Parts: sequence; C-alpha cells; structure tokens
Amino acid sequence: MSANPRISLEQWRALLAVVDAGGYAQAAELLHKSQSAVTYAVQKLEALLEVKVFEVVGRKAHLTPTGEVLYRRAKALLDEAGALEQAAGTLAAGWEPELRLAVDIVFPTWLLLQCFARFAEERPQTRIELYETVLSGTEESLLQRRVDLAICARVPQGFAGDALMRLRFIAAAHPDHPLHRLGRKLTLQDLRKHRHLVIRDSGSLRTSTTWLGAEQSWTVSHKATSIHAAGMGMGFAWFPEETVRGELERGLLKPLPLREGGERWAELYLVYADRDYAGPGALRLGEIIRQQVGEQCSKHLQELAQAGVG
Repeated sequence: MSANPRISLEQWRALLAVVDAGGYAQAAELLHKSQSAVTYAVQKLEALLEVKVFEVVGRKAHLTPTGEVLYRRAKALLDEAGALEQAAGTLAAGWEPELRLAVDIVFPTWLLLQCFARFAEERPQTRIELYETVLSGTEESLLQRRVDLAICARVPQGFAGDALMRLRFIAAAHPDHPLHRLGRKLTLQDLRKHRHLVIRDSGSLRTSTTWLGAEQSWTVSHKATSIHAAGMGMGFAWFPEETVRGELERGLLKPLPLREGGERWAELYLVYADRDYAGPGALRLGEIIRQQVGEQCSKHLQELAQAGVG
C-alpha cells in the first residue's frame, strides 16, 4: 500500500457528489465549485488510477463495475475522515457537553436512572439525551450515528458489543383475566383466543412484534401503557420480570401457567457507536453502567442463594 495516496479526499468527494447528485452540473452546485473543476477532479482520478469510473449508456453516464466498488470504498473513506475530525474536536474540547443514548425499553428504568444519577455526581454539567427505543429502533440509532452508545438486545452488523445482562420474560395477565379463570395449564390455543398486548417497534422500518397466533392485539408505544392495560385486565403480554416485579408483588399481575413457553430470555449488550472515537464522558458512563449492572446482578444472585433457589 502506498504511503502517500495519489488521490485526495477532494477528488473522492467529487466522485461521490457526481453519483449522489446525478450529474456533473448538479455536483458542481452541491460542492460550490465550477462544473469544469468537478469534471477535472474525476478525470484526474481516473487517469491516476488507470480505471474507467463512468460509462455512457444512451445519453446518461453510469458507474462501471469498477466505479461502483470505488464509490462504496470512497464513501466509507469520507465517512471515516468525518468521524476522525469530529473525534478530534471532541477530544480537544475535553469532556462532551452532551451524551446521547439509545436504550431498549426492556432495560430496567430504575437501574438506568441509578446509572445516570451516579454519573451526574461526577459530571453534573453534562447533558444526557435518552432515546427509549424498541427492537430495530435501537440498532437504527447506532447505524445512523444518532447516539454515542446503546443498550440493545442485538448487536448490529459491523459493531462490537459487551454482554451486559440477561433478562427473564414471563407471560402475565391480571389475576381475574379469563385465562387465569380456566384453572389449568394453558396451551398456545388458549392464548390465541385472547388479546395480546405488544409494544411498537420504534425503527423506521418496523418489524411486527405481535405474536402471530393471536386473533386480537393492541399495539402501544410505551411499556407503561402495556403494563397498565394488562393490570386492568385488557389482555396478556410477555413482560421483563424485573419491569413488572412491583405489579406481581401487589397482585395486579400474575404469571400465566403456560404448559410451555411461559418464559423467555433475552441478552442485553452495551454497544458504542464508535469505541475508538468515544469521548471520556461516553467511556465513563459506559463504565458506570457495567458496574451498576454487575452489582445488581451479584445482589440478585445472593438473594436467590439465600432464598434457596438454585
């Protein structure tokens, strides 16, 4: 690999602009340059690399197969250059004035707020912007770089995540729900006859979260709405056990006695949008989250051991 690249970022930017804008004239307007300057930059790029980037089909110029590869790699190169400049600015300024997080709503809210409170003791001036997301919405926030770090149930392709905690989900409904009044082990056929409460995927390309066997369903945007609806006897749902622990203890909800599938498990991960360029604030908050979760998990295991649950 050459130590001194022959193609400048400006030349790569010109190539991207021609493709994205749909022509040399449009690219020149986008880049605030003359059309001849943009044309020369692309032609110089082709000459230096000894490749043909565009071919004329009819009256329009299209990328050649080689051009398509160069376009994708150039886009990645410019994205990386932009991220590097942004990271340099963040590091030069010291601690970030604001941190943005996307946290899947299945993560215990009380535990997340404990993490925020501990971070605020150290950095009270740092603003925190929290996106409470569902399913693909968390991944989308990372992919679009809208957040600094995320807690999600699935690590998007191209990212690395640290396992954070396991969550147990249980099927539950109000004690007076018709399903409980059957007085026996429940089958999937029993569930199909009753309303399933689900939470809407917050991603722009929403995936269905409805159990496909249910004849009826209500879809809501917040877990609190789902919990209240179940507590009022309006349906059943699978809830993170930790999230509805209070409702279970107060008798507002009761686990459904399913013959099979009455519990599910999910692994949650802590993922940085870009670990290499993360600022000191994002790194510290991530460290606090790991510590707080670790302490709570250890405490929970001790409680189970004392209660004789193995």
